[in-house]
Amino acid sequence: MKDSTLSSPSTVPEAAPDKALRQEMRRRAIAAREALDAAERQHLTAQLCAQLSPLLTRLAPRCLGFCWPYRGEPDLVAFVADWLADDGARVAALPVVLGAEAPLTFAAWRPGVELVGDAFGIPVPAQREVVDPDVVLVPLNAFDNAGYRLGYGGGFFDRTLAARVPAPVAVGVGFELGRVASIRPEPHDMPLDWIVTESGMFGPFRGKNPI
Repeated sequence: MKDSTLSSPSTVPEAAPDKALRQEMRRRAIAAREALDAAERQHLTAQLCAQLSPLLTRLAPRCLGFCWPYRGEPDLVAFVADWLADDGARVAALPVVLGAEAPLTFAAWRPGVELVGDAFGIPVPAQREVVDPDVVLVPLNAFDNAGYRLGYGGGFFDRTLAARVPAPVAVGVGFELGRVASIRPEPHDMPLDWIVTESGMFGPFRGKNPI
């Protein structure tokens, strides 16, 4: 495990900010992730969780937001369940989409809670006990060495981080196959605080974490 900002060759040519380029980076990253077989995805996820655990120990959140796995993302459900089991005072939460232009809200989650599909078919708690995470695990599609990420294009996490004062610590979680030299960030894009992949822990990028 290491704290650093890596430099690595990009699979995307240098270019000015361009929506088509960003869409292609997103498409390639998702396709590569979905092409992993189940065993390889499970192996990479286990390596990622081994890197993530020490960071959570350092950040010491009482309420942890995370996302149900979607389109081949790392499945952190068992990891979060174990994190909850270690301390009965801890709370975990899943994001809930309230509207196309609205920030996310977070609903408390625990193993066994009843789930229903949201507008995108992603499971969320049927009973919405709204909580306020102090650390949020943010899924990554393409991401870069400056802490910027490409999500799915809806801007939900950017709006959520911008709307919360103080903002939760945002930890990007994803596989190295999504790393590029730059996502060509646009003015509304916000860097994450940390990024964790199967290769290590990188950051902080926003310089606000007293660690």
